[in-house]
Amino acid sequence: MNYWLMKSEPSTFGIDHLAKKPRRRAAWDGVRNYTVRNMLRDQMKIGDLAFFYHSSCEVPGIYGVVRVVREGYPDPTAFKRGHAHFDAGSDRATPRWFMVDVELERRLSRPITLATLHANAKALGELLILKRGNRLSIVPVSAEQWRAVLALE
Repeated sequence: MNYWLMKSEPSTFGIDHLAKKPRRRAAWDGVRNYTVRNMLRDQMKIGDLAFFYHSSCEVPGIYGVVRVVREGYPDPTAFKRGHAHFDAGSDRATPRWFMVDVELERRLSRPITLATLHANAKALGELLILKRGNRLSIVPVSAEQWRAVLALE
C-alpha cells in the first residue's frame, strides 16, 4: 500500500464537500501538473490511503483520511469547453490529464495543522509538505511518516 497527502482548497473542495457526496466518494479532478499527473496515472492504486489536506485557508492542515477507490483514468473536465479545467491541447485518444476517485475514510478527531507539522518536523523526516518551495498538490508519504503524523492526532 502507498500513502499520500492530497491538498485541496476547502473553499473549492474540502472535506465537508466530500462528506456530503453519495457514498462519501468523489473524483479528484483538475490536476494540471505533470509530476502529479504521473502519480495519479501510474502510482496511485486502489486501497492506497491519503491525508486530506486543506491549503490556502485560515488554518491549513490535515483534516481527514481518504482511500483511493478507483485508479487513474482520464480527467473528463479537460475536454469540457467552458469548464475551469478545460485544456484545448488535451486529446481523448491520448489524454493528457488523469484523476482518481477517493472515499472519505474518516475525519480526524482534530485537524493536524501545518504549524503542528512544522513543530514536529524532526519526527516527520523529509515530509514533502514541509519542504520550502513544494507546490505539488499530491505528494507521497512514507509508512513511517504516516504513522508519525497520525500520532499527532
